[in-house]
Amino acid sequence: MSVTLKSEIKKLIYVHLVIWLLLVAKMCVGHLRLLSHDQVAMPYQWEYPYLLSIVPSLLGLLSFPRNNISYLVLSMISMGLFSIAPLIYGSMEMFPAAQQLYRHGKAYRFLFGFSAVSVMYLVLILAVQVHAWQLYYSKKLLDSWFTSTQEKKRK
Repeated sequence: MSVTLKSEIKKLIYVHLVIWLLLVAKMCVGHLRLLSHDQVAMPYQWEYPYLLSIVPSLLGLLSFPRNNISYLVLSMISMGLFSIAPLIYGSMEMFPAAQQLYRHGKAYRFLFGFSAVSVMYLVLILAVQVHAWQLYYSKKLLDSWFTSTQEKKRK
């Protein structure tokens, strides 16, 4: 069971890494002005703290080789702080722009011709799902490790 759960969590971490790298690339292009602002908008405020979301994933990966419960717990706690919290803030930050777009059809930020708020909401929804599954599988893995640790102590 532990091997299967580790495999699932690793897959989710790799998907998270792709999302994270895309956000880093978008932020770099926006700040370094490699493309015009008509092509790539400046980053939203929630994207900056979300950059720290790589920390929980790294802690999760570090917990796997020796079944380190402490690292896995730290990973789960920091995922709430560095991953889920910025995504919740991001959904609230972008809501007025989304409301403006869908009520009046006006968008002020763009990503390669698409409304930035629409694209970023899609990224946000994907990231929430990835992190939610990561937390779910991490909890199951933690329970599995805890059960096996308790059985070893009884013997």
